[in-house]
Amino acid sequence: MRALPVLMAAAALFGSVQLLRGGGGEAASEPTPPSGSYKLVANGDEASCAVKRGAEISDGLSLLTVAANCRRILPGIERAKFWREQDDDTIAFSANGIDPIVTFGIADGDGYESYAPALPLLSLAASN
Repeated sequence: MRALPVLMAAAALFGSVQLLRGGGGEAASEPTPPSGSYKLVANGDEASCAVKRGAEISDGLSLLTVAANCRRILPGIERAKFWREQDDDTIAFSANGIDPIVTFGIADGDGYESYAPALPLLSLAASN
C-alpha cells in the first residue's frame, strides 16, 4: 500500500518534467507560430526587402517595421508602421493603423500576395 503513493508521485514528477521540456505527446506535434520576420518581393523583379511584424497592440493590429530600402519596391511603403490582420484573412500595412498602403491576400503557396494597389504585384513570405 505504501508503494502506490510513491508511484503516483513519481508519475506526476515525470509528467511535469516532460511538459517543461516540451515532450508531452500532442503538445509536441502542434505547429510552431509563424516567424515575425518576412521577406517582401516585387514579382517579376529581383528587388526584395525585409519587414518585421512586432508586438500585437490590439486585436488584429500589430506594430510593423519596414526596411528603408522597401521604398524601391513600392514608394511610400517605408511609412507603414502597422500590420492589420482582417477577419477575411487579408493583411494590410498602414501608417496610421486604418488606411492601407498595401493589402495582401493569402497566396496559392506559402505567404501572401498583394492585390491593392494592383501594381506592382508583391509577395510576402516568412523568412528565417
